[in-house]
Amino acid sequence: MTVATPLTDGPQPKHQQLRGLLIQLAVPGQPIPSERELMTSYGVSRATVRKAIDGLVADGLLQRTQGLGTFAVRPRLETNLHLASFSQDMRRRGLSPATRIVSIGLEQPPVAASEWLGLAAGEPAWRLVRVRLADGVPIAHEDGWYPSGLLPELDRRPLAEASLYQLLGQDYGLWIDKAEQTVWTEPAGPELAVRLAAAEDSPLLVFRRLSSASGVPVEYVVSHYRGDRYQVHMTLNREQPNARTESSK
Repeated sequence: MTVATPLTDGPQPKHQQLRGLLIQLAVPGQPIPSERELMTSYGVSRATVRKAIDGLVADGLLQRTQGLGTFAVRPRLETNLHLASFSQDMRRRGLSPATRIVSIGLEQPPVAASEWLGLAAGEPAWRLVRVRLADGVPIAHEDGWYPSGLLPELDRRPLAEASLYQLLGQDYGLWIDKAEQTVWTEPAGPELAVRLAAAEDSPLLVFRRLSSASGVPVEYVVSHYRGDRYQVHMTLNREQPNARTESSK
């Protein structure tokens, strides 16, 4: 690393100055200089270096990898909450979506999925497990259930090549037009970590979506998104009280 001008006390503390320099130096996917290199180059203490790095790790801009070093994190993909397939969402961002089929077959769904899809007791459903990629990078793992009675021979469709929502509409006349979605977080277990090329116990955003087409339940899917590659944006508006109702109280 090239020797830089030592940092000096000023309006900003040294750790904040170093933070700004690290943001400028960081190349997504590449390691930053070691603590010793930063101490030597900028004439600062180890405590100053660690404070700057710890802040960037906490903000999700850097990630420590045991035995390898500290790396700059690629910017997260951001989504507004709206009804769209993963493929549509990625193409809207100018990214190339791809799908890796893990498995598809008829299985007994969990109770919650069976009830949502309106299945009879013991009735199987299609279980479709996929890994979704954007520009070749694993972003999400989807575990979905679909009614076999409405979707005959779903396992023979080009599920890895086409948008599932588009396929449901064009091949079965079931255009997804409404969904309820719940979001929470979970750590990545061993199997999901491998499929998503993520660190074990790394944070995942979990979306449970119950979708329907013209009032007919069609999909029950739980999706796990890498927390280091995906974030959600929401615009919130305060509900305005009804003036007539308020004045009558």
